[in-house]
Amino acid sequence: MVKIISRLLLVLVLLLALVLAGVWYIGAWNLIVPNHSHDTAAPVIPGEVSEPAILVFTKTNGFRHKDGIAGGLVALRQIAGKRDWSLYATENGAVFNREQLSRFAAVVFLNTTGDTLNAEQEQAFQVWLESGGGWLGIHAAGDGSHSDWDWYLEKLIGARFTAHILGPQTQQATVVSEQPESPLLAGLPPQWQHEEEWYSWEQSPRGNGFDVLAVVDESSYTPVQKLLWKEYDLRMGDHPVVWSNCVGEGKTLYSAMGHWGSAFAQPQHLRLLENGLAWLIDRSADCR
Repeated sequence: MVKIISRLLLVLVLLLALVLAGVWYIGAWNLIVPNHSHDTAAPVIPGEVSEPAILVFTKTNGFRHKDGIAGGLVALRQIAGKRDWSLYATENGAVFNREQLSRFAAVVFLNTTGDTLNAEQEQAFQVWLESGGGWLGIHAAGDGSHSDWDWYLEKLIGARFTAHILGPQTQQATVVSEQPESPLLAGLPPQWQHEEEWYSWEQSPRGNGFDVLAVVDESSYTPVQKLLWKEYDLRMGDHPVVWSNCVGEGKTLYSAMGHWGSAFAQPQHLRLLENGLAWLIDRSADCR
C-alpha cells in the first residue's frame, strides 16, 4: 500500500510539473503567480540612439506573447532601419522618467501586459504624451490586464476588454478600412485578410470619441469563445480593430493585431505600423 501511494504521489508531482512547465512555456506564468514588480534603476540608453527615436517597451507582468513580441521586434527594427529612425527596445520600466522619455518621439507598447509601471513612471509617461509624444499600442496593450490604470484605459484604449476568440484561437477574417483617405491607411486596400486572435471589448471606443480607422467584419469569422461546455458570444456589431486618439498635444494609435509573430509579416499590417509610426513621430501632422 505504501508503494502504491508513493507511486501515485510521484505521478501527481510529475503531472503538476508538466502543467507548470506548460504554463510557463505558453507565457501564462504570471496569470497563476501575479507579478507587480516595478523597475527602479533606469537603463543606460546607447549614445547612438538619436532623433527621431522610438522606444519599444516589451515588459510583461501578465501573459507573455513570446512569439508576438519576437516577431514584432523584428518588424519594428526593419521599419526603423528603412526610415532611418533610431530604435531602442527594453523591458525596464524605469526608462519612463522625464529625462529619458524626452529622447524619444514615439513609444510602442508591444504586447505589454500587466502592472508594469509604478505611479511615478505612469505620471512621467502621461506628461510626456500630453506634451506632444506619440504612443502606439499593439495587441495585448489593449487587453484586460491594464484595468488598474484609469488614465491609460480612458485616453489610450477607450474600451474595456472582454475576451478573445477561442475554438479556434486564431482565425482569418476581413479587415475593412473606414477612412481610406487617412495617411494612417495610405497604401492599404479597402479591405484585406488577416489571421488573428481577435479581441472584443464591452463597447466600441467610437462612443468615447476615438477615431476608428478599421473594423473587422464579424460575418467573416466566428466571434465566439468556447470554454469546455460553455460558449460566449463576442460579437460587438461595431467592431473596431484600429483606432486613434488625441491626448493633449499628443497622439495615440492602437492596433488589435499582433498575437503571433506571423502577424508582423503580413504586408498590410506592416504598412499600417509604418504609417502609424511616421504619423506619431511627425509633430506637424494633424491628430484628426
